[in-house]
Amino acid sequence: MAARILACLAVTSALQAPVQPVRQATQLQALGVVEGLGAVVIGGGVAALLAEDNRDIDDKTEVEKYFNGEDGFGRWNKIYSETDDINGVQKEIRDGHGQTIDKVLGWAEADGRTVCDLGCGVGSLAIPLAQKGATVSASDISAAMATEASKRAAAAGVTTATFDTSDMENVSGEYDTVSCIDVMIHYPTDKMVDLVDKLCALSTDKIYVSFAPKTPQLAVLKKVGSLFPGPSKATRAYLHKEEDVVAALAKNGFTVDRSHLTSQNFYFSLLLEATAKA
Repeated sequence: MAARILACLAVTSALQAPVQPVRQATQLQALGVVEGLGAVVIGGGVAALLAEDNRDIDDKTEVEKYFNGEDGFGRWNKIYSETDDINGVQKEIRDGHGQTIDKVLGWAEADGRTVCDLGCGVGSLAIPLAQKGATVSASDISAAMATEASKRAAAAGVTTATFDTSDMENVSGEYDTVSCIDVMIHYPTDKMVDLVDKLCALSTDKIYVSFAPKTPQLAVLKKVGSLFPGPSKATRAYLHKEEDVVAALAKNGFTVDRSHLTSQNFYFSLLLEATAKA
């Protein structure tokens, strides 16, 4: 166990851009499994950033600040692009996220459907859904991300997707499909339920949501993290039990039809497809 944890710590600095010095990360970079041990891998320190975080901060404000900043937006814009200027760990994150996106595209009906994509990032899901015939209303709390997504859509000739800067609480309307991919990690358990309530209120049929599942292995590493001094962090990372998310969906009249776990060395995400009960 100790050797595996040390191995995790040894690779964390690779999440930083190759030309940048090692520094403490401000956001959870990826979730993964290393040599059978569930590990949350964070640029600049694994276990330390898994320690209990009791700071009195506004998660939403910190997330918005991070993803609008040069460091956060710059790093993730590169990961979610086709540039070769990334290291091996960042490439695994890209590949893992891409697998989750591809799974949604394989499951979801698009032609003639209305879609609300919450936390759209650079448009990795919204743009291909629009290309498949959907009318997409996408939004992100980060103006930098929403602007980049709009630029990418224009470059791809997509005219049936809009990209707005908004937090999820202010999104309104009714849509055939609502998606929220790899966003729930910024929501503690009580706010996670509110988020699911919001997804269900917007959807008349389908929901696609992915999150970092709370497993015994990840919980062990979180306890290990409490042994390390806590570094300065800009955002906190939250794991969620699958049964809690399923229960929150069921409370709103949605049944989970299927699920898929995407697992890379440095990416770990559980995707659920849920349908409104007739």
